[in-house]
Amino acid sequence: MALGSNLGDRQANLHAATTRLATIPATELVRVSRFIETTAVAVEPGVDPGPSYLNAAAVVRTELSPIVLLSHLHDIERTLGRDRATQPHGSARVIDLDLLLMDDLVVNSMELMLPHPRMHERAFVLAPLASIAPGMVIPTLNCTVAAALTRLKEQRPGVKESR
Repeated sequence: MALGSNLGDRQANLHAATTRLATIPATELVRVSRFIETTAVAVEPGVDPGPSYLNAAAVVRTELSPIVLLSHLHDIERTLGRDRATQPHGSARVIDLDLLLMDDLVVNSMELMLPHPRMHERAFVLAPLASIAPGMVIPTLNCTVAAALTRLKEQRPGVKESR
C-alpha cells in the first residue's frame, strides 16, 4: 500500500498511520519503506495539491478481503483527520492510504480498483514500493514493481524518485 502526507507534521502522520496499520485485525505489518519527499502532483484540474509530500509504502499480510482492508484504511485516515467526504479529490491531506496490490487479485468495482489504476504512472508510489518489494508483480501489467519503475523512468526521463 501507499502512504502519503502533506499537511501538518508529515513524519508523525506517517508514523501514526504505520502504527495503526499494525493493529488491523488478522493483518501483519511486514515492512515499511523509508520516507521520501516528493513534489505534490496535481491530479485534478483546478485542485491545488498543496505542499510537498512525504511518501512511503508498506507491505502487509492479511486474511481480510480487499474491501474490508480498505475500510480499515479509511478508518485510519478518519482517525488521523482526513475527511474524504468534504475534501476535494487530489487536495492536500493529512494522510492518504491507498491499497495498491493484493496478491494477484484484479478488482474493478465502484469501491475499489486493484491493482491501483494509476500506480504505474507515479514514481512517488513505485519508488518506495520498489525499495521494499521490487519483485511484487502488477498483474494487469504482467511486470514487477521494479520493472514498472524502470519503464516509467524511461518514458519520462525527467521523473525523479525523490528529493
